[in-house]
Amino acid sequence: MAYTGFLSALRSGRKLHISRGRCRSTVASTKRREEKEQQLEGCTLVEAVPVELISQTHKDAIAPENQIHIDFDNTQEAYKSKGNMELLRSLLVFKLFRSKALEVMQLLYIKRLLGQRMFERLMKMTFYGQFVAGEDHNSIKPLIEKNRAFGVGAVLDYSVEEDLTQEEAEKKEMDSCVSEAEKESPDADHREKKYKAHRQFGDRRGGVISARTYFYADEAKCDNQMETFINCIKASGGASADGFSAIKMTALGRPQFLLQFSEVLVKWRRFFNFLAALQGKSEMMVLEQKLELDQLKENLIKLGVGSKDDIENWFNGEKLGLSGTIDLLDWNSLINDTTKISNLLMVPNLETGQLEPLLNRFTAEEERQMKRMLQRVDILANYALDNGVRLMVDAEQTYFQPAISRLTLEMQRKFNREKPVIFNTYQCYLKEAYDNVTVDVELSRREGWYFGAKLVRGAYMYQERARAKEIGYEDPINPDYEATNRMYHKCLEYVLEEIEHSRTANVMVATHNEDTVKFTLEKMNKMGLSPTENKVYFGQLLGMCDQISFPLGQAGFPVYKYVPYGPVNEVIPYLSRRAQENRGFMKGSQRERSLLWKELTRRVLCGQIFYKPVY
Repeated sequence: MAYTGFLSALRSGRKLHISRGRCRSTVASTKRREEKEQQLEGCTLVEAVPVELISQTHKDAIAPENQIHIDFDNTQEAYKSKGNMELLRSLLVFKLFRSKALEVMQLLYIKRLLGQRMFERLMKMTFYGQFVAGEDHNSIKPLIEKNRAFGVGAVLDYSVEEDLTQEEAEKKEMDSCVSEAEKESPDADHREKKYKAHRQFGDRRGGVISARTYFYADEAKCDNQMETFINCIKASGGASADGFSAIKMTALGRPQFLLQFSEVLVKWRRFFNFLAALQGKSEMMVLEQKLELDQLKENLIKLGVGSKDDIENWFNGEKLGLSGTIDLLDWNSLINDTTKISNLLMVPNLETGQLEPLLNRFTAEEERQMKRMLQRVDILANYALDNGVRLMVDAEQTYFQPAISRLTLEMQRKFNREKPVIFNTYQCYLKEAYDNVTVDVELSRREGWYFGAKLVRGAYMYQERARAKEIGYEDPINPDYEATNRMYHKCLEYVLEEIEHSRTANVMVATHNEDTVKFTLEKMNKMGLSPTENKVYFGQLLGMCDQISFPLGQAGFPVYKYVPYGPVNEVIPYLSRRAQENRGFMKGSQRERSLLWKELTRRVLCGQIFYKPVY
């Protein structure tokens, strides 16, 4: 039977099975799991007791006298790594941000007015000096070493961006996201509009202020971008023994594949939900939906998905059905082990009950492009492993994200066997964020690898909402900021509980929100999670929220600055985005500026007019 298969380029003969001695209840939305263990046929059974999650007292909680409490109002500790000129620069930059003084066109005008040399000097004294570490690997070393001396690590990011007009960006996007089959017969395939390219949203930079955007040109450019990522990985490995580096999937191949594979994954998950409804289980939480295997087989045969022999072959052997039921993780494992990647793009048609190709045909070049993307991902993961660097895969738009998350998951299965090397990113402004986190954590338990996550609120909210409204599909974003905060804390608490339970999960709390940082510290104290275990990391952007980063680092918590670098002229788009992000940030709060003024005033009154950090 021809059903969807997955990517052997990233994997070697994995067998999915339920791990002996490690079964655990997955009900965790509003209940705290207390474990009562019984031994039955070699497998530990867990009974879930309904106890309030947040108020639960933890037996391993750190004694009050040993708990770590951070004073984020202590400016002397927060800014001890900064000289007075650096504090004055921060105040000037934040003031200019409020006055809308930094846009790409204004910067280009200033450059023409001053000339190249004076422009670069001005930028290094102000915006560039605040948010960018330097021009190349060598010039960034002093800043990285200084931050390390004060307990703050680095996530390196080469922040050079292509300067395209909107028309050029739209053309590149349409050329790279539409297959040859679609160009020849636009309406012949049954594609969902969410997972098709639309020219009015072809410029993916629109409404995005905190994420870099890549546009596909050709395979040679993808190879060059892979080399850039490799250089970042090597520099991270050389800078410290525990560095991070970040990559984006859209930099590594033609995005057509990400669109198509995302649609396949979503349709297969929707098919599982349809089958769950046939068994009266549609209202259950995602991991509680355990379908009776015999009834599932009968339903698939009745739907005409395959013959009786075909369906039996799906669920034979050690991989599936050992417990007599099939859950979403078992179902997802059907999408694996293919040699011809275009065979992957088969989807169930709920109207006919048949498996159909997503597209009528693939060209040989499209097949090669898909394989090259997977090969580049695998090369980067191997470089990260060899250089002792953790690799964070950035999240992107929801029409790409299912494929990005699945490819990242495959890397985690392969490379996270002995320690967390690959980290997936979860955007908590998405309604499905908690389901995604819990499903991936459960899979890591079953298969015995280290779960690694970076939690962010999200970078594409305005664009995602506008696209959903215009094209006509459900808005994937939480209704408001408070709902996103609740989702972030819910996902974070779930991962912290997994760390408490097994000590194999790791999480990067990537946030500028002081309340979220305090929430994390409180949970760590209650759960007995020491910062020296290096299971919980914190992350902020270079040049922002030093009053959070440096007190955490000096208290022994693993904290990292996202460190951009690149030539002055080529990071102007990045600086423009920082301006827009900070403008919104500063309108809502003047806290950082007030703390900067407070520290400058303290130093003047204490006679520290010429203060220089000592390290």
